Amino acid sequence: MPVAIIHDYLNQLGGAEKVLNVFLRLTPDATVYTSVVHSGVRTACVPPQVPVQSSFLQRLPFAVERTRLYLPLLPMAFERMNLHGHGLIVSISSAFAKGVRPPSGVPHLCYCQTPMRFAWNLDGYLRYEPVSPVTRAAVRLLMARFRRWDSHTSGRVTEFISISRTVQERVWRFYGRPSRIIYPPVNTVLYHPVSTQEKGDYFLVLSRLLPYKRIDVAIEACNRLRVPLVVAGEGRDEPRLRQMAGPTVRFTGRVPDDEARRLLARARALILVAEEDFGLTPVEAMASGTPVIAYRSGGATESVIEGETGMFFDRQEPDSLAEALLGYCPQDYDPTRCVEQAKRFDTVHFLTAWQQLLQEYGYQTRAEAA
Repeated sequence: MPVAIIHDYLNQLGGAEKVLNVFLRLTPDATVYTSVVHSGVRTACVPPQVPVQSSFLQRLPFAVERTRLYLPLLPMAFERMNLHGHGLIVSISSAFAKGVRPPSGVPHLCYCQTPMRFAWNLDGYLRYEPVSPVTRAAVRLLMARFRRWDSHTSGRVTEFISISRTVQERVWRFYGRPSRIIYPPVNTVLYHPVSTQEKGDYFLVLSRLLPYKRIDVAIEACNRLRVPLVVAGEGRDEPRLRQMAGPTVRFTGRVPDDEARRLLARARALILVAEEDFGLTPVEAMASGTPVIAYRSGGATESVIEGETGMFFDRQEPDSLAEALLGYCPQDYDPTRCVEQAKRFDTVHFLTAWQQLLQEYGYQTRAEAA
C-alpha cells in the first residue's frame, strides 16, 4: 500500500521542504498531508503528480500566510487527518506532523528535524521576540500544553530517525526514545568552487530572517569591523535588521537557487550564528569551496571540521564573532578539502539510507538511490 508523508506546513521554503522534495524520489506513489499549502511552495518542492491534502486550516482566513495565528488548532489539524488506506506513515516533523494518528498496525516513522523547538526551548525563543508581558504569559501556558501533547504523541511513533546527533540527544531527553541518524541531503554536484580571482570580499549570511537565527550578531560584528556583509533571505525580522545595519551591510532579499550558489561560491566565508538542528547551508557553502564561521553548537559541530573547513566562535555575541572574523584567513583553508567534507552529506547517502530503512518496514522503493 502507498506511503503517507506528513509535513508540518507547506507555506515557506526551507530545509524541511528540500528534504521532502528529495524523499519523494523514493516514494512517487505517496500522498503528502500537511496543515496548509501555498501553491508556489507546492510547485517548488512537490512533483505535480503527487497528491497533497491540507487540513481544515486551509479554509480559514490568512491561515496560509500567517499560520501562527492558528497555533492552538494545529494539534487538532493533524490528529483529524484520515490516513486509512496507507501501509506506512512517514512524518517529516519539527512541530506537529508526528502527532497524526496512524491506523491500527500501520508503522509510523518520524524523521525528526527537532522536537518542537518553540515549546521545549521557549525561553530561547521569547528572548528575541518583541512581545508584551501579557502575551508572554499566554504563550507560556500554551507551550506547557504543547509540551504535554508533544511528549504524549511521541508514543504514536514506531521509530524515530534524527537528522543529527544534536537532535538525537533531544529526542532521548524529551521523549525517552532512541533514534538512528540519517543526515539531511545536499545535492553537492550543483555547487562548484571558483578561482581565487573570482572570490568576492564579503562575508555571507544566507538564511530566513527570523529572531532566533541571531543575524543581528553578524550585522553588529561586521558593523564594528567595517567589513562587507551580504544578507540573503527574507523574514519577519528584516525591518529590525535593516534598521541596525551599517554601510558595509547589503540585503538582497530572497534569492533564487542559482544566485544563492553564486553568492556561496564567491563569499570569503559563510557566517552561521544560530544553533542549527543540522544546517544545510554550511554544507552547501563547503560544497562551494567556501569555509564556514559558525557558532560552536548544534549541527554545525557535526558538519564543519575546525581548522580544515571552517572555524568556530564560542558565544552568540558580536564580540565573539568579531574576534573570529579578525583571525580568519581564507588562505588557511583548502577548497578541495571543503568539497570533500560536503560530499559526506550528499543526497546519495540520504537516499541509500532511507531506501534500506523503508525496505526494513516492507516498502519497496520505486527509485534507485543513485
